[in-house]
Amino acid sequence: MICFALYAAARATNRCYVSLLKPWGLTYPQYLVLVLLWTHRSLSVKDVAEHLKLDSGTTSPLIRRLEARGFLTKERSVDDERTVIVSMTESGTALRKELAHIPGCVAEATKLTLADSNSALSLLRNVATNLASAPAPENPPVERS
Repeated sequence: MICFALYAAARATNRCYVSLLKPWGLTYPQYLVLVLLWTHRSLSVKDVAEHLKLDSGTTSPLIRRLEARGFLTKERSVDDERTVIVSMTESGTALRKELAHIPGCVAEATKLTLADSNSALSLLRNVATNLASAPAPENPPVERS
């Protein structure tokens, strides 16, 4: 069953990140927000949620915790007061060097060759795209006696 294999792989990956991020007191979702902002420097909360495929109910607490730790700031957009912009602080930017080893550690832990890793990444992206764009499946009618 592909679904269980995906579930098990996701749980194992999360365990790996939990162990690696523990010294910094970060969760994997918080780490993902940091990685995203290291790339983009500033994004709206909505864009963070879209990039990470999270809902606002999940994204806002992540951002709030990272802001409380001084890794990022939030401010209203000058163009649209309804939009909140999240930006990396110097402290958050400095953290990038401290955490630079993490992707390599996770890649090494998978014991996949580069070719297998690239192949798996391509397949997983296809699965995610296909499932995201597919209509929600319906259960077939059940005859009741």
